[in-house]
Amino acid sequence: MESDSQKSSSVGTLLSTLLNEVTALVRGEAALAKAEMSEKTHQAMAGVGAVATAGAVLFGGFLTLLAALVMLLNEVLPPETRPWLSAVVVGAVVTLIGVVMLKAGLKKVRAQGLMPSRTMNSLRDDQTLAKQHKQHVKEEVK
Repeated sequence: MESDSQKSSSVGTLLSTLLNEVTALVRGEAALAKAEMSEKTHQAMAGVGAVATAGAVLFGGFLTLLAALVMLLNEVLPPETRPWLSAVVVGAVVTLIGVVMLKAGLKKVRAQGLMPSRTMNSLRDDQTLAKQHKQHVKEEVK
C-alpha cells in the first residue's frame, strides 16, 4: 500500500506533468493558428490582387474603348438621339461587364475561407484528449 506522502507526491507529479503538457499544448496550438492564419492571409491577398488587377483592366481598357463605341453608335442611331443615347448604351454595357468581373473576383476571395480549419480540428482533438486524460487521472487518484 502507498503511504499518504507517496500518494500526494504522485498526485503532485501528475498535476505538474498535466500543467506542463497543457502549457506545451496551448503553445503548439497558438503556433499552428498563427501559421495557418498567415497562410490564409496570403491566399486572401492573392484574391484581392486579382480583384484589383481586374479593376485596373476594366478602367483602362474600357475608358479607351468608350469614346470609339460612342462615336460608332452615333453613326448608327437617329440624329435626334445620337449624343446621349450612345453614351447610355455604352455605359450600361461597360457597367455590366465590370459587375461580372467584380463578382468573379469577390468569389475567389470568399472561396479561400479564412477560418483556420486545421487549428479548429486540432483543438477539438485536444479537447477530447484532455477529457480522456482527466478521466485517467481520476481513476489513478482513486
